[in-house]
Amino acid sequence: MFITGSPGSGKSTVILKVIEQLKLRGLTVGGIITPELRVKGERVGFKVVDVASGREEILASVNLQSGPRVGKYTVNVEGFEYVALPALDFALTRCDVTCIDELGRMEFFSKKFIQKVDDVIRSEKPLIAVLHRDYIDSYRKFGVIMQVTSENRDTIISRLISSILGKGWKG
Repeated sequence: MFITGSPGSGKSTVILKVIEQLKLRGLTVGGIITPELRVKGERVGFKVVDVASGREEILASVNLQSGPRVGKYTVNVEGFEYVALPALDFALTRCDVTCIDELGRMEFFSKKFIQKVDDVIRSEKPLIAVLHRDYIDSYRKFGVIMQVTSENRDTIISRLISSILGKGWKG
């Protein structure tokens, strides 16, 4: 299943709460999250964190000097791959559920990541991924896409958990 929505709608909050609830119910969850890096309240970048191990690296920052750019951020493709690729391998081989936050422009600078995401999608393992709105059409054929809003966040969390726990997994 994919979740998408406007900036600030709560997509990352949804995936974090789903991860927490699945773990509380005894499932193993692997994959990545990409929380913001803030300094004095200002967003200065993002990091990539392995959900299972806690390993982390800078994904993008206003302070990096070389690499592809997205807006004011420079993307650390090598650091991203260092965390993301093993995290997804671990999720595929050792976890009950795979979570990815996010499938977006910064992450897609890594061709290896794109291939690994294809592997994850083709597996029978439940996937919950945050999907940047620019990629909705590219991923629609791979599963249900739910639009997150501030009004429906809690409902979507419940639907995702029920889908995985209730064997109603449809992708």
